[in-house]
Amino acid sequence: MASAAAAGAAPGPAAPRGRKSVTGTRKAVAALFLLPALVLLGALVVYPIGYSIVRSFSNASGDGFAGFDNYKTLFTDDGIRTALKNNVIWVVFAPTVATALGLVFAVLTERVRWGTAFKLVVFMPMAISMLAAGIIFRLVYDQDPDKGVANAVWVGVHDTFAQSSAFPKAHPGRKSPLVADGGGFVTRDTVRAGQPVALPLVGVAPDQLPDGVKRAVAAKPEPGKVTGTAWQDFTRGKGVGRLGAPDPSEVGYAGMRVEAVKDGKVVASAEASGDGTFTLPAAADGARLRLPADNFREPYNGVSWLGPALVTPAIIGAYVWMWAGFAMVLIAAGLAGVPRELLEAARVDGASEWQVFRKVTVPLLAPVLAVVLVTLMINVLKVFDLVFIIAPGSSQDDANVLALELYRKGFSEGRPGVASAISVFLLLLVIPVMLFNIRRLRREVRR
Repeated sequence: MASAAAAGAAPGPAAPRGRKSVTGTRKAVAALFLLPALVLLGALVVYPIGYSIVRSFSNASGDGFAGFDNYKTLFTDDGIRTALKNNVIWVVFAPTVATALGLVFAVLTERVRWGTAFKLVVFMPMAISMLAAGIIFRLVYDQDPDKGVANAVWVGVHDTFAQSSAFPKAHPGRKSPLVADGGGFVTRDTVRAGQPVALPLVGVAPDQLPDGVKRAVAAKPEPGKVTGTAWQDFTRGKGVGRLGAPDPSEVGYAGMRVEAVKDGKVVASAEASGDGTFTLPAAADGARLRLPADNFREPYNGVSWLGPALVTPAIIGAYVWMWAGFAMVLIAAGLAGVPRELLEAARVDGASEWQVFRKVTVPLLAPVLAVVLVTLMINVLKVFDLVFIIAPGSSQDDANVLALELYRKGFSEGRPGVASAISVFLLLLVIPVMLFNIRRLRREVRR
């Protein structure tokens, strides 16, 4: 019996050794599967980071130790300081605006039947590469209203309320009775009622003349009134036409504003008709006629979106166009998990839609909003493509960011040590944000 019991109990100690063997085998298999990924991670991430750290302490040629000189340059070089300032602007505004728009889109599209189609349109820019988006917005922000969509719209709105002049290049010709006066022109002598006045001008291209122009005619005298003609005193062909008098092929300056000025005050004014003629009342007798500067104002060509003052906000606008869809999709996914009972309870208690949004929806979406915001912050710290492509050479220094300055220092200026220092500095900026994001994600998983 004892021997049988001993025989039956013999296999007992062997079982743990078998479990350990299986566990070890599984770990070995897992390690083999992970090995390619670990090799790639080491070759593409760990090694470059380590090499950049070492290189950041080397001189330009890489054969000498430079100490912290490269890091000192980060805070003394004007280009890097501008880039750092612009990165702060990017981190503050770009993620905030993109997240806010994503939140608004996600909440509003939940209430409309065509919300899915709208989300598709808003998310579509995410399918476009940064390179393509940069080229698109370089054209959108073009200064020429005939090319740039932004200025075409802006000029259209501006001209609706303040029409540009049709005579920006007009000026007096030879033997003209007009002289320059503060951007406009004024007659040399005073005018008299009953004596027609000739105001000849040249310099407007035929295809730029306003609509409604007609063949210029000499004004007829009217008792007690000052009459005159403002016209294009130019006829094609050498020796053709008469100076100071309308010819059959010459046209009037339709809409030209004429003012009668006495002692520095405007006592009367009129606009030329299609044939260039105008009539002023008796108050103009003894005055000098002035063609004010408004007649010759250059056409409004819109805003210099890519100039030094607006280039960074303009590029941030392009970034928001691309990434608002990303924020919208993530927030919409979070919104789908919000208990509808809480929203309905708030409405039953008398809360307005704005109060429901502000005091119920937004607090419930706070974890999702934080993840989106932090993810976009990490993304904008590394922004390079849009700035490099959209900003023209004349204002690229003003739009500079750290990633672009890294490229310029490393490949254009031949200062790889400083470029490595910038890359390490960027890594140090990104790590705290990444850790915050990871901790929040783990906290969400535990819930």
